[in-house]
Amino acid sequence: MYKRKALVKWLDIPENRRILVISDIHGNMEYLRGVLDMAGFCDEDALIIDGDFIEKGSDSLGVLRYVMELSKKGNVHAICGNCDDWPIIFKADEKVDEQLLEYILRKKRGILWEMCNAAGMDPFEIESFTACKKELRRIFKAEWDFLESLPHAIETENFLFAHSGADPQKPLSEHLIQDFVRCDHLLSTDRSFEKWTVVGHWPVMLYGENIVCANPIIERARKIISIDGACVLKDDGQLNCLIIPHKYSEDFSWVAYDPFPEAVVMDDQKASERSYYIRWGDSRVQVLDRSEEFSRCRHVRTGYEMDILTKYLFSDSEFTDCNDCTDYVLPLKEGDVVRVVEVCSDRYFVKHKGISGWYFGELR
Repeated sequence: MYKRKALVKWLDIPENRRILVISDIHGNMEYLRGVLDMAGFCDEDALIIDGDFIEKGSDSLGVLRYVMELSKKGNVHAICGNCDDWPIIFKADEKVDEQLLEYILRKKRGILWEMCNAAGMDPFEIESFTACKKELRRIFKAEWDFLESLPHAIETENFLFAHSGADPQKPLSEHLIQDFVRCDHLLSTDRSFEKWTVVGHWPVMLYGENIVCANPIIERARKIISIDGACVLKDDGQLNCLIIPHKYSEDFSWVAYDPFPEAVVMDDQKASERSYYIRWGDSRVQVLDRSEEFSRCRHVRTGYEMDILTKYLFSDSEFTDCNDCTDYVLPLKEGDVVRVVEVCSDRYFVKHKGISGWYFGELR
């Protein structure tokens, strides 16, 4: 599916417009509206939705329709991410249909699940998904047509917006879909670009070894900006909005939205001397001592030991995978404002300036 020729759209943005870039909304309407409000988005801005605006969250259909409505004014431009490419999947061989049905019954969320329910179909009563998808294509024609029209990258005079990356060794006209939507961990490659290349796809905190930070990463030497703040994917994730003052500017800034309540730190604390971040793809742990609130665990690959919230463990077995977690203690001073993610009996899991970690003092 991804070895087809990609669609690249040239966009001429007026000089007096800010350019706002958001990626990986993943069907979360609250975060999308929240970050647009924080950025002060208006009709004078150009907004780039850099892929993966549907799937994984709880309101993919609502976000899709909202992006469609915004796009009617001509200043909002959406890009196809790997989670938005359902029209291609729908055209796949009917042998795939059984897998699609199994997928939506297992996930119980996502664009197909929501469309079935909105059309009055119980997904658990579907006998033939081949017939079902034909009906969904008919009922939701406008939504499918919009998804099918999406480019895989947007190019301007000084910027390239692509969901996951690009290949600087070949012209954009020769790119396949997979070049734009399936370039995992771009910052870990040796690629660099002549134009600023803005991507999402790979959550930025996955680039950190010991410290969890959800803020955009700007690599000026290679002209890469990675903005996926793991909205929906991580409990402490955020939705980032990159702000480019105008199309010739390199004076980048950003705002980020998450729903966590703010609190004020009342006690100073120093950063931990060592820490580790257990994350998706490498989350196998051995439970050494299981308790009601925290369990002492050993990370299987590295041997690193830390206390993990017991509710983050995926099973009751001695060896299990777990939710993303860290034992990093944040350096904080009295008066610092933090965002509270978890309240525990003797500590808080908080975010300070986009960095997540533990705080052991009092909050007000």
